[in-house]
Amino acid sequence: MEISILAISYLVASVTFIIGLKMLSHPATARRGNLIAAGGMTLAILATIFLYKDDGRPLGNYGWIFSGIAVGLVLGWIIAKKVKMTAMPELVSFFNGMGGACAALISIVEFDYIYREAASEPDKVFGSLIHTGHYLAIIAGAVIGSVSFIGSMIAWGKLNGKIKDVSFKGQHIINLIVLVLVLASAVATYFAATNSAIIYFFVTVFLALLYGVFFVQPIGGADMPVVISLLNSFTGVAAACGGFLYDNKAMLTGGILVGAAGTLLTILMCRAMNRSLMNVLIGSFGGSASGAGPTHAGGGTVKEITISDAAMVMAYAKKVIVVPGYGLAVAQAQHTCHELEKVLGEKGVEVKYAIHPVAGRMPGHMNVLLAEADVEYDKLLEMEPANEELKTADVALVLGANDVVNPAAKTDPSSPIYGMPVLEVGEAGMVIVNKRSMKPGYAGIENQLFFEPKTSMLFGDAKKVLQELIAQVKEI
Repeated sequence: MEISILAISYLVASVTFIIGLKMLSHPATARRGNLIAAGGMTLAILATIFLYKDDGRPLGNYGWIFSGIAVGLVLGWIIAKKVKMTAMPELVSFFNGMGGACAALISIVEFDYIYREAASEPDKVFGSLIHTGHYLAIIAGAVIGSVSFIGSMIAWGKLNGKIKDVSFKGQHIINLIVLVLVLASAVATYFAATNSAIIYFFVTVFLALLYGVFFVQPIGGADMPVVISLLNSFTGVAAACGGFLYDNKAMLTGGILVGAAGTLLTILMCRAMNRSLMNVLIGSFGGSASGAGPTHAGGGTVKEITISDAAMVMAYAKKVIVVPGYGLAVAQAQHTCHELEKVLGEKGVEVKYAIHPVAGRMPGHMNVLLAEADVEYDKLLEMEPANEELKTADVALVLGANDVVNPAAKTDPSSPIYGMPVLEVGEAGMVIVNKRSMKPGYAGIENQLFFEPKTSMLFGDAKKVLQELIAQVKEI
């Protein structure tokens, strides 16, 4: 009876994961969907603790189990409550890394359990004492989980500026060699004598960690959204391996959903950038972001606009398209931006938002940012409809976006972003670009948009500029 209740609990949890994931596709239902999925996970955890039997015996060690849960709950709550929206990409990377670490530890503990059972036959081949499928699940979970953990930690450090991009000649060849060594060591573990199998296993884990460092280290900041999405899928696959190991349907379903969603999102983002995943992983796009400022290679001049003139232009416009970027997140100006939208709306101006798939530092960064400010979801335009709307817009207001509005992606075959679909803000009647300075974006290249006749620069912190615009628009 208890086994059937446990199976039903896992089934209910799996259904809540699917429902929750479906509800995450729309901001209006995302919060509720997240709570439903979290409720299903809570059910699965409690059912495992109280209903799972190992050879007829309950788990026990309740003190340790609930102490660990309590510590994780408190730390997670504090971190999530204190995090700023600008640091959300780092938080996602950090939490994803913890998931990868957990998946790897599950495999390590399971390997240790099998190894101890086989210790009485030290001269036998380790693979003869374990089912091949079981071993593949263990080694896959350990390797993929380790890569996801250390890769996410490197991504976390790069996003918060503590770790710099590092690349050197022949690095991709070294990465390939390390990957081959990981696979060779994994095979050697299976065919080694039992008494030495554990050495090969931990060499495999170490090499996987080393590969994770080399894998993420050279990738530039502009590609971080794709890398985070890919690492997220890795964590899902590693968790699914844990589900196979323990025949845990809830863990298996959750892992498959995360792995599949992360993989699909990675593919979609690569398509949005008009690049293959291989090009993202070995191209080091954006790796030179810390280089010098713009070169003014086009010989153009920058035209500035005052707050009062910008306010006048927008107040008398029929349609304004706002293009948010990472600069908006840094200034934490999403609420102020929404307030400007409402003030313009009161004057009869139609305001919409153009969202590029890779704007910001993680998938959906701008959507999350604006949803927090209660911007209506229907006003958020994806790239293709946004480009159509820009053709009829009187003003395009670019807030901190750079590479995703650079026309060089369409006009300059020598540009590293050539071929990447961008928001065609130049189609609007007038372009107002708000930036702190003329520094290039993460791609490290000059933005031709800033020198075009239609473009006027409005320098300053996004939040302060928007507040001043609001004041000026109200007076008109």
